[in-house]
Amino acid sequence: MRKENSTNAINEQFLFQVCELNSAIAMISGRWKSQIVYSISQGNNRFHLLKKELPNISEQVLGRQLKELEAHAILVKREIPETVPFGIEYILTNKGLDLVPILESLCNWGKTYEKGKEISVCSM
Repeated sequence: MRKENSTNAINEQFLFQVCELNSAIAMISGRWKSQIVYSISQGNNRFHLLKKELPNISEQVLGRQLKELEAHAILVKREIPETVPFGIEYILTNKGLDLVPILESLCNWGKTYEKGKEISVCSM
């Protein structure tokens, strides 16, 4: 946990005020968050399904990332009625659904340059 008056916290708040992009990146930053959001959009909406889809993530990290995504209102956690023991599913909010095509575009951008697309300097 970072102190509210630390240099890092002050700089972070400044960047959030300068451009909303910084705030957006902070919401989805983390090694697994984008993959979790995309995986839920593909129907893997239960903890065990996410764990199966992302076998290298620990249960502790998955739980923490889900809580952070929930705190940012990207997803909601809902009990599945009439299940014993009670089941939990994760559902993307409209904010989370709006994020999916952005993540897909970023993925395509990464693939394009990973494959060695020539990089040039463009004049504005």
